[in-house]
Amino acid sequence: MTVDDVLNDLKQKIRATLPKDITISDVDFEGPELVIYTEEPRKFADNGDLIKNLAKELRKRLVVRPDPKVLAQPEEAITSISKIVPSESGISNHYFDVDTGEVIIEAEKPGRVIGRHGETLREITKVIGWTAKVVRTPPMKSTTVNNIRTFLRANKEERKTILKTIGRKIHRGVSSKDKWVRITTLGACREVGRSCFLLSTPETRILIECGVNVAGEDNGTPYLYVPEVHPISQIDAVVLTHAHLDHIGLVPLLYKYGFEGPVYCTPPTRDLMALLQLDYIDVAAREGRKIPYESAMIREALKHIITLNYGDVTDIGPDMKLTFHNAGHILGSSIAHFHVGDGLYNIAFTGDMKYEKTRLFDPATNDFPRIEAVVMEATYGGSRDMQPSRKEAERHLVQIAKETLDSRGTLVIPTFAVGRSQEVMIVLEEAVRKGMLNDVPVYLDGMIYEATAIHTTHPEYLNNELRNLIFHKGMNPFLAKCFVQVDSKEKRQKIIDDREPCIMLATSGMLNGGPVMEYLKAYGPEEKNTMVFVGYQAEGTLGRRIQKGWKEIPLYAGGGKTETVKINMRIETVDGFSGHSDRMQLMEYVRKMRPRPEHILTQHGDEKNCIDLASSIYRKFRVETRAPMNLETIRLA
Repeated sequence: MTVDDVLNDLKQKIRATLPKDITISDVDFEGPELVIYTEEPRKFADNGDLIKNLAKELRKRLVVRPDPKVLAQPEEAITSISKIVPSESGISNHYFDVDTGEVIIEAEKPGRVIGRHGETLREITKVIGWTAKVVRTPPMKSTTVNNIRTFLRANKEERKTILKTIGRKIHRGVSSKDKWVRITTLGACREVGRSCFLLSTPETRILIECGVNVAGEDNGTPYLYVPEVHPISQIDAVVLTHAHLDHIGLVPLLYKYGFEGPVYCTPPTRDLMALLQLDYIDVAAREGRKIPYESAMIREALKHIITLNYGDVTDIGPDMKLTFHNAGHILGSSIAHFHVGDGLYNIAFTGDMKYEKTRLFDPATNDFPRIEAVVMEATYGGSRDMQPSRKEAERHLVQIAKETLDSRGTLVIPTFAVGRSQEVMIVLEEAVRKGMLNDVPVYLDGMIYEATAIHTTHPEYLNNELRNLIFHKGMNPFLAKCFVQVDSKEKRQKIIDDREPCIMLATSGMLNGGPVMEYLKAYGPEEKNTMVFVGYQAEGTLGRRIQKGWKEIPLYAGGGKTETVKINMRIETVDGFSGHSDRMQLMEYVRKMRPRPEHILTQHGDEKNCIDLASSIYRKFRVETRAPMNLETIRLA
């Protein structure tokens, strides 16, 4: 069956199902969605269950869009919205998209715009024709989010063409009679970094992650040159679990070499990914390293990104559906669950996960409708990889900070911009507010402030307690006066010259570049200062060397020269802040998984940890488990 046959069949079913008084002007595929265009959007708005029931019957993601000729002019529509929506909702902006017929309403209190059971939104559509959607006004404005929205609006025509092409590929008919499922390991097996897997069926090839190993040049990229991946243009889609560089760093490179398909991720992952990729190539250029791709390729990737929220079941191929679930690791991090065939096989890729409630997120999901195989991380999978409780870690950090500040020193915390920084910020804000620490400035250098702004743009991905604190109790820890953004070289130098006691959060987390290097040079030789590691330090990184006790380190000084820096400052490691599960949590994750999978593959850990975790899971739960090496192809069904 051709895609046109599939589409005609769906059109007939839609017309047969809809009430006789509702007419549709067109039906088409746009990405994973089946879009119904109508000159009567008000009639759909009158019947809230109509689309829901139709989507259930057709087993497709349905979107109703008004025919452009029935839309009110934006100025007229804004006037009508202001009359319908209560003034206390705090509307801050409106974004109109003629192609989708949607108006995005940005408001401080989205609930007042939505109304009870969506009544107010439906009333807006009935009056102005536009399909109304609402988002919360972020307390901190993100330049990245604003730039992405502006870019996508400016390229809406091209994006619509891209989505239609993708839609026809997704919804093509199944052509093969064979049924099998295979995984090819292209990176991150028995190592940390360059995560990449290929999930294949006779119909569909999905690339899961495409990361870079920022710690090493020799094994920095996945094995994208092997026959299973070629031609890259024939890969159906890329699925991303979260925005760290070892999972997303080389996605733009795919477009450089002929890939034209979609990238699936959550909305926060899209925003954070753009931020981190731009910084990645910027740092590489400044340090004289080869840049793997230009910024134009990042923009090209943005045009192809399709965002999905947790729980959205979405067709991504003629024989494959994707659902994202919370992974608890960083903002928007996901466990990618694939349903292959008509009940043939179910496999989940955990990405990086945290099976524990944290200051920011709920624990990772391990309850699935069906699951036969799991590909899970083993970063801390070794038998001795036990982390202290989060409360113990917080006490330890605050104690180190107090001792350093009492000595008139500076506390330097190298940290990843996303996730770890925000966890530490919340702990430090509380310690300053409760008088456990002196009221000293907590400087944020690198991308930390911007990454934090992206967190406030997507509050629905934070845990309930933090959302309640920010939006109902009016206390946003990210906006505390102790936090000071370092947004220029001059400001950075002034802080260093002043030598006043302070706390410095700076990227990068493993000391492989970024502004933290300036603070290492300045504060490293002085005994009164402290550097505390709150995250994983991969083998081969400068952070790992300092953690091991190196007292002299060579640093790039520009112009092809290096300089030696003495490390006399106190070096501490505070375990427990990691966004990764420790050994006990990983075992508990499997123990409580419902249903229990038949196969488990361990990856994203060094060789010892991957093998140790795999053998322990087998001994404990009698589940077929293995720790594959890179370049293996494993048949699952």
